[in-house]
Amino acid sequence: MNLEKINKELQNKSPEEIINWAITIAYKPIVTTNFRPYEVAILDAVTAVQKEVTVVWCDTGYNTQQTYKHAEEIIKRLNLNIHLYTPKQTVAHRNVVLGIPSIEDPEHAIFTEQVKLEPFSRAMKEQQPDVWFTNLRNGQTAFRNSIDIVSKSKDGILKVSPFYNWTDKELDTYLEEKGLPNEFTYFDPTKVEDNRECGLHL
Repeated sequence: MNLEKINKELQNKSPEEIINWAITIAYKPIVTTNFRPYEVAILDAVTAVQKEVTVVWCDTGYNTQQTYKHAEEIIKRLNLNIHLYTPKQTVAHRNVVLGIPSIEDPEHAIFTEQVKLEPFSRAMKEQQPDVWFTNLRNGQTAFRNSIDIVSKSKDGILKVSPFYNWTDKELDTYLEEKGLPNEFTYFDPTKVEDNRECGLHL
């Protein structure tokens, strides 16, 4: 598969056209979400093309009340086919033995593995997707700037980011036109800064 050629062909296509293209070549597509700001856009766009698509939610257990309320609203509103994956250890137990280590703490890597990477790896093993829809966008991190609309994960899964070249302002307009809510009170315990990768997309 020639990713450079595909990305050139999709460069000026709408998210709907990109999703339609990906669905036609997909055997087992999935969408991943953590219900962070603007995630509702990818969920709405993909389910508009394939209603029953598998939606994988890896919940760290550290989300804000607002995020959980937002997630419940979106799940019901879009009738999402949610597959929930959580860490094997509860937050209460981890708070006793580990807490939330700072970024400089060597145990931060263990924490990230427990709350994000292991549940995600388990999800991928169980779901066995060949196409993975994400809401990664240009300008979010140095790594994300280096990929494109279509890329490959380290495991060889085709990653499709239909809104890759969209700005926050364009997404605001999209959500407004669709009458969809957004939620900004979001917390990711594995990141200290917004422009930092947790390792899931690398």
